[in-house]
Amino acid sequence: MKRRSFLKNSLITTGLMGAGYPLFANGKPEMYKLTILHTNDVHSRIDPFPMDDKKFPGMGGAAKRAQIVQQIRKEEKQVLLLDAGDIFQGTPYFNFYGGELEFKLMSAMKYDACTIGNHDFDGGIDGLKKQLTHADFQMLVSNYDFKDTVMSGKTKPYQVFQKGGLKVGVLGVGIELLGLVPSNMYGDTQYLDPIENANKYAKILKYDEQCDYVICLSHLGLKYNEGNPKVSDVRLAALSENIDLILGGHTHTFLDEPLTLKNRVGKNVLVNQVGWAGIILGRLDIYFERNFKNKCVSCKNILVKK
Repeated sequence: MKRRSFLKNSLITTGLMGAGYPLFANGKPEMYKLTILHTNDVHSRIDPFPMDDKKFPGMGGAAKRAQIVQQIRKEEKQVLLLDAGDIFQGTPYFNFYGGELEFKLMSAMKYDACTIGNHDFDGGIDGLKKQLTHADFQMLVSNYDFKDTVMSGKTKPYQVFQKGGLKVGVLGVGIELLGLVPSNMYGDTQYLDPIENANKYAKILKYDEQCDYVICLSHLGLKYNEGNPKVSDVRLAALSENIDLILGGHTHTFLDEPLTLKNRVGKNVLVNQVGWAGIILGRLDIYFERNFKNKCVSCKNILVKK
């Protein structure tokens, strides 16, 4: 499909064309493009699944993912690579190396940021602190207060990335640990309200940092049954105001394409999650008009396979 036709169809899909927003000036496209790659719940799956696996034969694997990421970086100028938590636990690699290998491989792939999943405490809070020395990327979480723990100062609530002419803000939120993780594993970590803190830092990113796009890395889970009090990505989206995209984890949900939901002021929020084990590399291409006010989105989640 020609570029102009593709963009036109993307605009129709997101409703922007119907709203009458122009994309072209003087017959030429004038836009910025941001490519967002993401994973979640990789769970120490360094190797691909064996070829005789009944569900995922030959799928996944850090080496193949690295190859795909490298190729995309050759093709695209502005790329963000993000992870939504549960990096650890699930194979003997974690049992033997405690997370060192996972962080070293992510650093080699040049991940930009991640958030924390509940299983990232499986080596204890001291183990997490120790392994972070191997991470050449930022761990983001806005609703865990680590001030009375060894993790104090080791995370940030958010980070701003300059991608060409774009300012992209990324924040993180984690799931409630009580009842999910043994208390000795997370020590004196204080859990804060994820919706309140996501909104707090999204507002800072939007107005104080003047970001053009705000991403929330979430390990809350996509959604839960009616009546379940757990905070989910669907609930967060509905009660948010300045978040453009939620990249989720925890529930191991395979989405063919992002959900488009409405926030509390009626604006669109995208929510994406790509299952688990590194089987899928999430890909979103965001096209911005030169004034950054309007954007369209293309989703091209990629199967990671030999």
